[in-house]
Amino acid sequence: MIKGIIRPLVICPFQNNNSILVAEGFDPASGAHYYRPIGGGIEFGERSSEALVREVEEEIGAAINNIQFLGTIENIFTFNGDRGHEIVQVYNADFADQSFYSMESFEGKEDDGTIFKVLWKPLSEFEHGKLKLVPEELLEMLILSRGK
Repeated sequence: MIKGIIRPLVICPFQNNNSILVAEGFDPASGAHYYRPIGGGIEFGERSSEALVREVEEEIGAAINNIQFLGTIENIFTFNGDRGHEIVQVYNADFADQSFYSMESFEGKEDDGTIFKVLWKPLSEFEHGKLKLVPEELLEMLILSRGK
């Protein structure tokens, strides 16, 4: 996170049997755990859907298809005591390799080599406040898209 910069991002809350695929995170300043769908930064000259395909391949080595735009979230937040600002393009998609849907959890890898845990979490755990989903507006977007 670079101070004073609005960061364009793309995420995909892959869905499977009322669960979504999320990465586990921790805010050292607040001591709070949170969960966020996989994705990442949109590079200059790259469409957000192209960034999603690239990020999923880079982070978990998976090919995706059936990419559908869900909406945009402007996310202003605090992490590790610093204020952040993101414009987040949200997509739904499917894994080309169906085995990802049967894995309870697996590892992802950031560009800098940092390893993170990716797991399926029931949407109901976010709805009932047991777990924190970020960006915060994402939960409402997912609930509304279920009703369509």
